[in-house]
Amino acid sequence: MKLDTTEFEEKMEKSVAAYDRELQTIRAGRANPAVLDDIRVDYYGAPSPIQNTANVVVTDARTITITPWETNMLKEITKAIQASDLGINPTNDGKNIRLAFPQPTEERRRDLTKQVNKRGEDAKVNIRNIRREANDRIKEMKKNSEMSEDEQKVSEKEVQELTDRFIKKIDEVTAAKNEEIMEI
Repeated sequence: MKLDTTEFEEKMEKSVAAYDRELQTIRAGRANPAVLDDIRVDYYGAPSPIQNTANVVVTDARTITITPWETNMLKEITKAIQASDLGINPTNDGKNIRLAFPQPTEERRRDLTKQVNKRGEDAKVNIRNIRREANDRIKEMKKNSEMSEDEQKVSEKEVQELTDRFIKKIDEVTAAKNEEIMEI
């Protein structure tokens, strides 16, 4: 009986999806509402994502407009954005908050690509850890006489092919994000 790899494939899929979501929070010069995902605002005593307290709209390629559902939230949202590591100063006109994303400098873009590449390596390490977990399970099954040596080799080959496929996906996601960052 060879190893059923669906469990490990799902874990790898989730790892790639988490990496993709993580990259969306990196500001690449374009307005993207996902950069606000990690920012929490005090909403009636509970820390809530900005998207749960206001309407967030990309008005043009470099501007996000935040319209709070309640005007008393303007100050709270503005404070939360200023306290974050977003690096953008919000402008408040009494009804809306505008975030203008400046064009990043060449040096800033290079730093961002380094960040993306490092996170890509971390995501690959996650995939390899899942591979190790699968291979450990295969060795345990072999030790317990649940599979033959041939089945062990076939299972290990399948796990390696799965790993290679997901590492290639991570490389593609990384390359696409780096291209987006370096685009002027």
